[in-house]
Amino acid sequence: MTPRRAPSEEERALFRQAVSGAEPLKHDKVHHEPPLPPAVPRQRRRDESAALAASLQPDPLDLALEGGDEPSWLRPGLARGVLRDLRRGRWVVQAELDLHGANRDEARELLAAFLASSLRRGQRCVRIIHGKGLGSPGREPVLKGLVRGWLTRRGEVLAYCQARAAEGGSGALLALLKSPPA
Repeated sequence: MTPRRAPSEEERALFRQAVSGAEPLKHDKVHHEPPLPPAVPRQRRRDESAALAASLQPDPLDLALEGGDEPSWLRPGLARGVLRDLRRGRWVVQAELDLHGANRDEARELLAAFLASSLRRGQRCVRIIHGKGLGSPGREPVLKGLVRGWLTRRGEVLAYCQARAAEGGSGALLALLKSPPA
């Protein structure tokens, strides 16, 4: 480090000229407040901890479901990959049944006839549109739960899952059927 040299007379004159209009401060001390420390998001941390703890606890209602709250079912004894492939769209939908406007008795008969017909024709993957219940009393889906229950009792059904959004989302199910009898 080089030692400081004293300013020349010319440099002092330039400085005086530059600050000639300045007024002296009325006080000789300046108080600088240090910046406040960043806020600690305590509630967010508590929420994240609670969510993590809840996700680590097994929920008995999720045993039949895979992938969140989307309804799905797999016949006992089959590999989980069957359901995963169905959910990922690896099966081509070969037939579709739309139950809009049907009451529960009509829907059950239509579903039974549709599944039998699909099985006879060798169709393995079918879409069943039960609707979202927007036209039902209380806007609650009536057929949604019924169709799921009926599918689990049908011997020809191997698995089902909720359709992807582009295929009907929560208003439809994809069902995988057994191979047709030889």
